[in-house]
Amino acid sequence: MSTIDDIIRRALDEDAPWGDLTSEVFLPADARATAALVAREPGVFSGATVFARVFELVDPATRVEVIVGDGERFDAGTVLARVDGSARAVLRAERIALNLTQRMSGIATLTARYVEAAAGAGARIVDTRKTTPGLRILERQAVRDGGGHNHRFSLSDAVLAKDNHLAVLAAAGVPIGDAIRAARERIGHTTHLEVEVDRLDQVEPVVAAGVDTIMLDNFTPDQLRDGVALVAGRALVEASGGVSLDTVAAIAATGVDVISVGALTHSPRALDLGLDIDVRQGEVRA
Repeated sequence: MSTIDDIIRRALDEDAPWGDLTSEVFLPADARATAALVAREPGVFSGATVFARVFELVDPATRVEVIVGDGERFDAGTVLARVDGSARAVLRAERIALNLTQRMSGIATLTARYVEAAAGAGARIVDTRKTTPGLRILERQAVRDGGGHNHRFSLSDAVLAKDNHLAVLAAAGVPIGDAIRAARERIGHTTHLEVEVDRLDQVEPVVAAGVDTIMLDNFTPDQLRDGVALVAGRALVEASGGVSLDTVAAIAATGVDVISVGALTHSPRALDLGLDIDVRQGEVRA
């Protein structure tokens, strides 16, 4: 929770570094507000805890009732949560709560579409490190809420040699098999080792050297089938590159184990959610 609180506090400080001037000069100090988080379109909800926490950090006296939980589907017009508290506090928190929840729900909704498109083939839909700087922990949660899975969280979590690593090795005259075996000797026995390839002739030397996962990058479906056959169960097979909602079903049908999709976090559309609020002095209802 401390990491999430840090994200929210930074966002609140950015949005109102010296307070909410408009609310402070326009609204009576004793005005209260009751508001509803309402879906303008259907989707999958993500960010329930984050939504509530924004209001709590602005004013611990604010009451938030979450009605729809993370990972739950909803229709347009659904009330997802209700908020009651000081009108000034509710309005101070409104935009940050919406920004984070709309983005997380957009990611969850998009992820669910990919998962549905690939259903039945047994391949996992996973995210990548193409996340918004500073928001990775939230965006990764949103992927899980949408039914997807997470790839390594950071560069510190696993060994993943990609095209640029291989280019450096090639320039240095180091065979890929030798590099993999040397890396295996240096890492702990629990550390996952993955290598990316972009040609079929690279598959055998990489798998023979003892990787846990081989990533087939920008392969056609036919090439993916050939790659899966070459690996023959000796490692997990990940497909990457060229993945879209139009292509993911065909990719999943090739027999790969994992499909990584950068679009889940680098280009989702924020879901249209609104905070319907009524503000007036004294007792207020939305």
